[in-house]
Amino acid sequence: MNALTRRITTAPGIELEVIDAGEPGDPVIVLAHGWPESSHSWRHQVEPLVDAGWRVLVPDQRGYSTSSAPADVAAYRSDLLSADLIALLDDVGAETATFVGHDWGALVVWDLARFHPDRVTGVVNVSVPYTPWPMQPTELFRATYTDRFFYMLYFQPVGPAETELDAEIARSLRTIIWGASGEMSGPPTAPADLPPMEGTGLLDSWAADRPIPDGLPPWLEADDFERYVEQFTASGFFGPISWYRNLDADWELTRELPAPPMPCAFIGGSKDMVIAHRMEYVESMARLLPDYRGHQIIDGAGHWTQQERPAEFNEALLTALDAIRD
Repeated sequence: MNALTRRITTAPGIELEVIDAGEPGDPVIVLAHGWPESSHSWRHQVEPLVDAGWRVLVPDQRGYSTSSAPADVAAYRSDLLSADLIALLDDVGAETATFVGHDWGALVVWDLARFHPDRVTGVVNVSVPYTPWPMQPTELFRATYTDRFFYMLYFQPVGPAETELDAEIARSLRTIIWGASGEMSGPPTAPADLPPMEGTGLLDSWAADRPIPDGLPPWLEADDFERYVEQFTASGFFGPISWYRNLDADWELTRELPAPPMPCAFIGGSKDMVIAHRMEYVESMARLLPDYRGHQIIDGAGHWTQQERPAEFNEALLTALDAIRD
């Protein structure tokens, strides 16, 4: 496989570390990772996509690993994160590309497809459906959770969350990975039954109902976990968490924009906490997206869909790519 890792300047003062695999001239596909992950979360997908005839670009996005990590919260707005991904196309001389996003990467790709529809031939997003916010996100969260703990509200002030998560990187990542995996799937906790926001941290809240097992999930090799630990030791959590601090700003930027007009498809896990008990949001995309090509749900997969069930995911991805190219 023809692959290399290189740094690409995407904006003044911003460089991303990018895996570039495949042949020049092949159609371009960009894989956008989520939180708290990196380009390494797509390790099972790069070679199959190259074999299928794609040129594959996989960045460590702004704030992650050794990519640039600005100290300004506003530097992590979705218009700027989207512009980083568009700059990858410019770097390889591609007018358009297909975009695949997981978790926060999906949120960015949904926005990118509205900011730059002329640069996007198709979208296959994972875990997070296209769901326009009905109001300012933090206002909605406060109305829903009142004084109970919700991690996206905990992430809003600068300081507490990154101080907690940076203290023991390996423990933080292991807790988060286990907490959202298919192995730990269970019914959602009602807001009234959550611990109070005051005095509660993310790690204790995620382990409150289902204690975190020792070791790693069976689908995550020790070497891959150590790669994540190295990357977050390099970056810290300020940049990745600051994506959440721009939820309201992102809503203001996009709330008047039309839905993505290009062919779109979706892949999810049956045990993904984002959709497992909210399938109506997946089904609503048939109504919300002008050219929706359908969804595939992988049985038993949790939130880390492409890592937990790589063979099933790769089959679903290639099927979805065929669907959006027809």
